[in-house]
Amino acid sequence: IEPLIKPYHKKALILGTGGASKAIYYGLKEKLGIETVFVSRHQRPDCVTYDDITPEVIQEYQVIVNCTPCGMFPHIDECPNLPYEAMTEKNLLYDLVYNPGETLFMKKGAAQGAAVKNGLEMLLLQALASWEFWHK
Repeated sequence: IEPLIKPYHKKALILGTGGASKAIYYGLKEKLGIETVFVSRHQRPDCVTYDDITPEVIQEYQVIVNCTPCGMFPHIDECPNLPYEAMTEKNLLYDLVYNPGETLFMKKGAAQGAAVKNGLEMLLLQALASWEFWHK
């Protein structure tokens, strides 16, 4: 994700609260210095809900990382409930899902000019790191 980050990318929404979201939080906050907010389907401490995501929030939090299985095969007709119409070329949508290669989340963002990327590269980097860990 780092090469895709632009100087104006200061805040990120992390969709989901599972294990992958914690790793993304660490990378964005601790490694890149990006302010982050977790988004959950349910009211939880230290989270906002999808209902809280307005067009103004999309403009403020320009990086959006989907850490949920929403949109993963075979549920390719699903996507996180966001105001996609508020997205612009300044938004970056990163989807940890890699099957399909372009999720509905990515398609809707790209249609508004947002930069999009799927999770295939991350999957491959995880496999490489695991191989090195267990074979050194």
